[in-house]
Amino acid sequence: MGASFEGVWHERDLRVLDSPRLRRVSDTRPYGAVAAKRVLWETGRQVGRDGSVATTDSSVFGPVLGQLDDCHPHLRQGRNQACHVTDVTRRRLRDGLTDGWWWGTLDEVRFLSRLYDLKNLPSHDPRFATAEQDIWQHCINNPVDWAGEEDWIWTDERFGLADNDEPLLRFLAETLHPAVRTDPAEVERLHAFYNQTLVHDGYEVIAVDSISGAPVFTARTIGAGVPGVMKNLIFAADGPKPEFVLGDAINNDVLILKNEQFCLVYSQPLNISGLTWGEMIGWWRSRESLPESVPDDKVGRALYKRLWASLHSDPDRPEWLSPEQTVFRTYCELFPINETGPGRPALLPQVYLHMDPKTRKERGGKDSVLGRERMDFLLLPHGVRIAVEVDGQHHYAEGNQASPRLYSKMVAEDRALRLKGYEVYRFGGHELGLNDAPAMLRQFFAELLARQP
Repeated sequence: MGASFEGVWHERDLRVLDSPRLRRVSDTRPYGAVAAKRVLWETGRQVGRDGSVATTDSSVFGPVLGQLDDCHPHLRQGRNQACHVTDVTRRRLRDGLTDGWWWGTLDEVRFLSRLYDLKNLPSHDPRFATAEQDIWQHCINNPVDWAGEEDWIWTDERFGLADNDEPLLRFLAETLHPAVRTDPAEVERLHAFYNQTLVHDGYEVIAVDSISGAPVFTARTIGAGVPGVMKNLIFAADGPKPEFVLGDAINNDVLILKNEQFCLVYSQPLNISGLTWGEMIGWWRSRESLPESVPDDKVGRALYKRLWASLHSDPDRPEWLSPEQTVFRTYCELFPINETGPGRPALLPQVYLHMDPKTRKERGGKDSVLGRERMDFLLLPHGVRIAVEVDGQHHYAEGNQASPRLYSKMVAEDRALRLKGYEVYRFGGHELGLNDAPAMLRQFFAELLARQP
């Protein structure tokens, strides 16, 4: 077959192979009296009911499928997709939305455009190039085409609601957004229904912000993470300690009065994915006023350089990697800050946990009554807060003598963090200086993130 082969077969002539290497990027929809399915096989095969095989060069479709992966990670198959929501729960959610239009006061195209880049998703209708044109034609321009099938979204593989938790949870939260639904009673009813249904699979939908008094929602794992909403993420200080106060104690709004230029502040609400490298790249691009013409990998390199500047180093030994630098470099080699790892959790260095307005010198060398001031590293996958600590000798010894006092202080602070809902993992400075430290760290981070939803 040539490169122009599209693989348009009548439904009655198609038989789906039960193969883990299968990649389907479209589904069946009625166009008048004709029902057709466009299927791309990663294996480069299409099989008719009579068993005949049409072979295509998989390299023809490889670049297209790869582009879809980059733009829409939920389309990836067989890559440890999170799928804790059962088919039973998905059916309940689908049935519960039957009486109300999921797109609310918008239309299907405007609603889905809030979640997906419809211009980069394929069309099921061979007359159109994109999902945006396809959906507009059959839902808006000629709504009788899919009349009575308002639940088509649940089985359309372009949107991933049937086999992946993240797009499903984002979809549900978006149906409650003030721009989508304006009736508070309807929002309250749907919110309660979602939580009653999702609780069996370990998720809940919670309010994290508001617009003009109307709540904005996201989803999270029940019982995981820290109660409350993240508002002030102050991190990566590469100079004097920032000084901040409560600008509005009622709203818990923080103002940095001094040394703001030496730290980074991230205040955007987290979505179901937590804080990822992709979101950090977008934030850094906006913060630094970088145009869209600047590629993501270049933006990522600039962000990496700024985060690296906040890590401990020895100016007398520039070739030496400190334990903190070893952790950060290894993580970023495993999950780069570029277009290859946009969905991976961001590893943020030197994150402030609390602020004591006095320095240690001003306190006469005494510890702060608030305990640990900063976390060495913080990960925020799926609403969970994971602290990664690097322990040098000063954490457990005074001079060359082991210090039960320092050790007790350290484990007491760990207990307090865990009781608040943080996960805490510690590495000794000694083990991070060994030759096999990078391999050990790669295994640790891979196993740690594999545990997340």
